[in-house]
Amino acid sequence: MAERAVWAAAVQRGRAGTPANDERLGVLFVHTATKPPLGADTWVHLQIIEALDRSTHSVHVACVPATADGPTPTAERLADIDAVSVVPVGRGPSRPSDTSLRAMWRALGDAAGSVLTLARLVRYIRRNDISIVHTSDRPRDALLCVILSKLTRARSIVHLHVLYRDWMSRPLRWSITTADARIAVSEFVRRSLSNGGAPTDDTYVVLNAIAPARWQPGSGRDEIRREFGIGPDVPVVVTACRLFAEKGTAELIDAIGTLRSTIPDIRLLVVGHDTTNDQTFIGALRALVARLELDEHVHFTGRRPDVDALMAAADVFAMPSFEEPFGLVFAEAMAMEVPVVALDNGGTREVVTNGVDGLLSAPGDAAALVDNLRTLLTDPDLRRRMGTAGRQQVEERFTIGRMAADTGEVYRSVTQAAVDTKEVE
Repeated sequence: MAERAVWAAAVQRGRAGTPANDERLGVLFVHTATKPPLGADTWVHLQIIEALDRSTHSVHVACVPATADGPTPTAERLADIDAVSVVPVGRGPSRPSDTSLRAMWRALGDAAGSVLTLARLVRYIRRNDISIVHTSDRPRDALLCVILSKLTRARSIVHLHVLYRDWMSRPLRWSITTADARIAVSEFVRRSLSNGGAPTDDTYVVLNAIAPARWQPGSGRDEIRREFGIGPDVPVVVTACRLFAEKGTAELIDAIGTLRSTIPDIRLLVVGHDTTNDQTFIGALRALVARLELDEHVHFTGRRPDVDALMAAADVFAMPSFEEPFGLVFAEAMAMEVPVVALDNGGTREVVTNGVDGLLSAPGDAAALVDNLRTLLTDPDLRRRMGTAGRQQVEERFTIGRMAADTGEVYRSVTQAAVDTKEVE
């Protein structure tokens, strides 16, 4: 019953649509994910959805309002955003987890629902004069976005939050390269398209952003340190990420092991959960901690909703991740006036300025990583200067208002290009 109620409310909101005489640019976002937590890509798009100028844009979102477990994370967040029309859609086709007759019938039902969803969205786009269909690089949504543009006059935009690589499925690569335009979250991501042979002429870079007001330097520092039994003057390093090898957590633990000889009371808080397929990475990290005899120095917090408070407890934020597409967490640490230690590669260098708001070292240079950590942990004045500079960088370069304005400029460029093309024809 609860699921039906959420669907009914979403349908009612979606019926509002756009007035026939509305001259604003119509934008339809497509996000069909249903499982929590809210993905970083959807989270970024929800920020854009909320901040887009309503005087020049009418905003619509196609999403799954609810499942049997209740409202989806996207629908819950949309409920708090004004002036947005929600278009309820189904969950789309799924691969059966078993070969039972019941599972096969469910899969067929999902496929039939997808056809109805496609027809409903085509009708909605035409009726509401949608000019842009914008989605992320999730395979199902990217494919739906491009197909919708082929069936209507709307222009398709696929927003890349990850590197364009061979591991992507063929349908996803087709969707990315066939879309009318692409948005990359960094110049590094844009270059991955070029390196992979994908078109870049209609690819725009829009850096991610955060809400600086949500990140209050120092807030929660004392409470977190008490929770983990850490004194007020004990040097603390924090890392926060999904746990898999490329994030560099093992290399960071190694560095903490080396630093213990000169900073004997050093602590490391590892914030995040294991996202590997077999869930064995966290076990390998714990084994490394035991082998280096760091049990009293390294704390695994798991996934936490209070990442800002955990960062406030830090003297240094460190994540030596390799080929980071952007590194939104670096901007979050900078907003908390915490200096960053990371690697000088990927999209990281587009967020962190070496020597200004953090220290970057070359990939594979373990000694330099240790030296950068030691430099900051033993120099409180340098930490304060870099922390202040980091906050200033966030307030100047990584605000949601800037990100939404940049996205609006992309929409205007894409629609103008479509007009120019039509005139030439």
